[in-house]
Amino acid sequence: MEYTITALKAQKRDPNRVNVYLNDKFAFGVARIVAVWLKVGQLIDDKKIDELRAQDEYEKAFQKAVQYLSYRPRTEQEVRKKLTDEEFPEELINAVLERLNKLELVCDENYARFWIENRSEFRPRSHRLLSLELIRKGVPRETIDEALEDAEDEESLAYKAAMKYVHRLDALDWNGFRKKLSGFLGRRGFAYYIIASVVRQVWEETRSVENISLNGRRG
Repeated sequence: MEYTITALKAQKRDPNRVNVYLNDKFAFGVARIVAVWLKVGQLIDDKKIDELRAQDEYEKAFQKAVQYLSYRPRTEQEVRKKLTDEEFPEELINAVLERLNKLELVCDENYARFWIENRSEFRPRSHRLLSLELIRKGVPRETIDEALEDAEDEESLAYKAAMKYVHRLDALDWNGFRKKLSGFLGRRGFAYYIIASVVRQVWEETRSVENISLNGRRG
């Protein structure tokens, strides 16, 4: 059956969507980008209507994904879960993810590097913990391993983590300092031999600074 498009009107609540009227009656709404080739007086049939609705559903899913990505980078698995929770069909989700990958809006390689750099700067932890975090987010292990090749070495990360924490230990003697800082670094996933070396280094550096400061005041 054929219908005549008698009106195309932007929606009041969402100007990026267009209401389509067929034979002087409201028929359906579509995204503006889907409606761009429609015009008043055009004849369309049921097959074309189904195609327009399918295109509109795809555009809805794509825009939902782009909005989700606008807050921060996401892994492919995170975007897939978001669209699944929104009840989009799997075939459509696959098509959206393919487009997002081509546009490099979703890229697990870039995400892994971003995650490792961000964590290493603000909340340093071992390569093992970084790897586990990325695995939970659905990043393939091979991709993680490649990203970790360019990451800071474990001892540098442990030292950086220790220096962010050490101000809490000012009042402790060596035994208390060693126990607290070792426990903290252990929870960040570092190996014992790295912890032992870094704890001793940080103790000597911070206490030397204190001694210099005290001697300076006394003089």
